[in-house]
Amino acid sequence: MKIAVLGLGVIGTTYAYAFQMAGCDTYHIVRPGKEVRSQIPVHLLDGRYDQKGEEKDGIYNVNLATENEEFDFILISVASGKLKDAMATIRERNLKGTVILFCNFWNERTDVEQIVGDYEYITAFPTAGGHMHKDGNLNCVLFDHIMLEGRDKAKIHNYDDLISLLDSADIKQEIPYDMFEWIWVHMAINAGVTSTAAREGKIDDPNRLARELMADSKALSMAVKCIRETLKTVSARGVDLKKYNNEIMPYKIPSGIAGIAMKKLFAGNELTSRIMTLHNDISDILYGCRCVYDEGKKRGLELPLFYRNMDNVFSGT
Repeated sequence: MKIAVLGLGVIGTTYAYAFQMAGCDTYHIVRPGKEVRSQIPVHLLDGRYDQKGEEKDGIYNVNLATENEEFDFILISVASGKLKDAMATIRERNLKGTVILFCNFWNERTDVEQIVGDYEYITAFPTAGGHMHKDGNLNCVLFDHIMLEGRDKAKIHNYDDLISLLDSADIKQEIPYDMFEWIWVHMAINAGVTSTAAREGKIDDPNRLARELMADSKALSMAVKCIRETLKTVSARGVDLKKYNNEIMPYKIPSGIAGIAMKKLFAGNELTSRIMTLHNDISDILYGCRCVYDEGKKRGLELPLFYRNMDNVFSGT
């Protein structure tokens, strides 16, 4: 298959690497004149074949897309709030293909449909992360699955081709009740975690904050309490949280027990702990927190712990 990826970001390049290793032709859509290396050294903690993850090194060959090309799929993974600009780039280059949205967004489905326009698209969510070093090397983590919109709600003509693409790279699919609602749940959970990690008001070093949080059962217990608050913003939007029990079950047990269990999880699961420490895009992290914060304020929800944490963060940024 022929796959295009917008930009050379961590998520897009990680999946492009997996697809290329599976025999697909991958291309990147970059700004004209941008200097791009022909090869990127990759260090991957690969969770597709071993639950503990396997450390692997490889080389990713970078190919550039030209204008007026047609692809099977165009993968867009952009920082939150930048989807409109991303789609403008696709249109300006006159690129064709089914769009895969690998993005956080607090938007309603109708908002995204308006932005995407006449392109067929499907919403998904990556379970990967990493960091692109200044020297151009990619250090990344890849889990064995992604979250994917179901066939009926996606309504794309090549759904089976997408499943074949993912299967070829040994990436399983989990289908939630609704991908948009699932993303909102995910963002609310992340907001609760982030606000707890940064509760002292400093968020300039996400890596350090993540490591400190994962090693502190009391702080993790506080994060659970905060997540219970942030999930109220999703419920207030009309989402039946019972349909996402798998995602929210860990936050229903007593917070003290949950904190201890989460500390043990992070200590014993390198995949989960490393992905926590590799996400360093502060603006993207804060975008999700701000969406949840503004939603709670708009609806007059009582989220005292979350608001206090975020007020400290906002005053310090």
